[in-house]
Amino acid sequence: MFSFEFFPPKTDQGAENLMRTCADLKEAVEPDFVSVTYGAGGSTRDRTHEVVTRVKQELHITSMAHQTCVGSTKDDVRANVEQLIASGVENVLALRGDPPQGEERFRPAADGLGHATDLIAFLVEHFDLSIGAACYPEAHPESTSADDDLRWTKSKIDLGASFLITQLFFDNARYFDFVDRLRRLGVWAPVVPGIMPITNVAQVERFTKMCGATIPALLLERLHRHQEDPGAIMATGIEHAITQCRDLLERGVPGLHFYTLNKSHATRSILAALRRA
Repeated sequence: MFSFEFFPPKTDQGAENLMRTCADLKEAVEPDFVSVTYGAGGSTRDRTHEVVTRVKQELHITSMAHQTCVGSTKDDVRANVEQLIASGVENVLALRGDPPQGEERFRPAADGLGHATDLIAFLVEHFDLSIGAACYPEAHPESTSADDDLRWTKSKIDLGASFLITQLFFDNARYFDFVDRLRRLGVWAPVVPGIMPITNVAQVERFTKMCGATIPALLLERLHRHQEDPGAIMATGIEHAITQCRDLLERGVPGLHFYTLNKSHATRSILAALRRA
């Protein structure tokens, strides 16, 4: 199983560029689904609807919309999901979401939902959907401990999520250790590895700081050595992702979910290498 994640563009031209990127990746491999992230409000949220609908209707790819708790009342969530269903989209990735820019802590809206578990329970109560959830091989940065984070992850499945997609990681040992610990808790839902090809050092360091992931020391050293050479950075990132994906597939993971950052080159290169192998 292969799948891709995109974020909603802010302009009409950006939307057209994104559709071309998605079509380009479809040529490389027929994805099982495409997911689209969710903005906290305004045009970004509307673009999520636009993209997931167009992906489904124009490219004939199963689409999955992200739904978060950020800035949304329960009525907002209900209306948003009803609009998705009316457009034929019945797959949702249920997330709490990050605090709005400039805020250090997440605060639910009045009459809103405070956790991904609350959102999952709400969706199960009111809708008939396929629900996925996020998980963190290196623990959520706000968790009190890895064991506590694992219990929250189990709760997502217990409440009705049917599969998990991991946050990005660069060391496969982290993924397999996390899955082993989940299995010991009796969680047997698919855990799909989330892969982000490194194409920019500052960008990936910012992402890993936000989500609590780490970059292996040897890989980070190589990236910093070529920091002024964008071509070498991209080649290093693609090479690492190819090695990572080959190992994951050989060891029987249920699929690969690529964080594309709305670009096709790196992901296409990885997919081409995997197909050759």
